[in-house]
Amino acid sequence: DARVKMLEGVNILADAVKVTLGPKGRNVVLDKSFGAPTITKDGVSVAREIELEDKFQNMGAQMVKEVASQANDAAGDGTTTATVLAQAIVNEGLKAVAAGMNPMDLKRGIDKAVIAAVEELKALSVPCADTKAIAQVGTISANSDSSVGNIIAEAMEKVGRDGVITVEEGQALQDELDVVEGMQFDRGYLSPYFINNQESGSVELDNPFILLVDKKISNIRELLPVLEGVAKA
Repeated sequence: DARVKMLEGVNILADAVKVTLGPKGRNVVLDKSFGAPTITKDGVSVAREIELEDKFQNMGAQMVKEVASQANDAAGDGTTTATVLAQAIVNEGLKAVAAGMNPMDLKRGIDKAVIAAVEELKALSVPCADTKAIAQVGTISANSDSSVGNIIAEAMEKVGRDGVITVEEGQALQDELDVVEGMQFDRGYLSPYFINNQESGSVELDNPFILLVDKKISNIRELLPVLEGVAKA
C-alpha cells in the first residue's frame, strides 16, 4: 500500500533527524562518497542527505524534508522541531482518517490547533532583553559553541536588532567580528567606466549626492531636472 510506504519514509527521515533536537541533542554522522564523513547536529543538514531507494518511501521522506527546508528558509532554525511536528501530524492524521474521520475536517482542525498553539507560544515566550540572553540563544543555535554565541551577541549589540549580519568563511584560526559603518547595497556599479581606483577596481566618492527613487526610471530625461539642480549646486 502506497500510503503505508510513504508513512515509513516519513518515520525513517524523522527518526534520523529528531535525535538532534534541543541543546542536548546528539550528533549525526553523514557518510560521504568522497572525503571524510560530516558530523553535524543541524536537523536540515541531516534531512538533506537522506535519499531512500523505495519510490514511495522516498516520497514520504521528501515531504518531511520540504517541511524542514521551509522552516529553515522562514526562520533560519527550528528545522528539527518542524520535522518532529510533521511526523506527529502525519502519524496521528493517518490514524484518524483510517478510523473514518473526514480528511478536510481533520485539516480544518489542524489549522485551528496551529492558531491556538501559536497564541499560547507567544504568551509563554520570553523576549531577549539583554546581550547575555542573546548570547545564550546564539550558543544553543551554534551547537553549544559559546564563542560563536558571544560573537553573535556582540554583533547584534553593535548593529542593533534591525542591522544586517553576514557570516562568511574566513582563513584565520579564530572567529572574528568586523563592523562596517554605513549602509551596504548588494549591487555594484553599472559600468566599469565608473572606476576611479584602479588598484582595487572600486568606485570611491567623497560627499556624493544620493537620489532615492521609488519607481522605475525608463528614460534619462526624467532625471534632467534633478541633474540640472545638482550641476548648479
